[in-house]
Amino acid sequence: MAKINLPHDAFDFVGDGRKALVLRNEGDEKFLNLKTEQVLVDQNPPTREQGSDQPGRAFASVGSRRSAVEEADWHVLEEQRFAHEVAAALQRIVRDRKVKALVVVAPPKTLAELRKAFHSEVKNRIVAEIDKDLTKQPVYEIEKHLAE
Repeated sequence: MAKINLPHDAFDFVGDGRKALVLRNEGDEKFLNLKTEQVLVDQNPPTREQGSDQPGRAFASVGSRRSAVEEADWHVLEEQRFAHEVAAALQRIVRDRKVKALVVVAPPKTLAELRKAFHSEVKNRIVAEIDKDLTKQPVYEIEKHLAE
């Protein structure tokens, strides 16, 4: 991974499908000093606790054949909803705080969902994307990853 150029007052978003951190660089490009601006946490219980207990059934229009309908993965749907919620929160931050530069760090699946959900105002501020899950890391470890 190449060293990320994160200027003073630039923002860093670190998230996955359940938790999101919005950090601001109080340091400079050479010596990062990330401070937590906002934490978003989603309550997303396992799929087995969110859906019905049995999949639905479909009946053929001709004959008497029946087949099971695949149950929705509520957990994945909730992660997608959370990505859209986070994207909206980032848009407010970018607009209200007049963010000049933004780095987005998320696992590949979440990064893909965020890309779809980001408003052009946010997309225009993104200077780097990193496809890693750093949400469980302390801030000083995130700084290390960005400084490498």
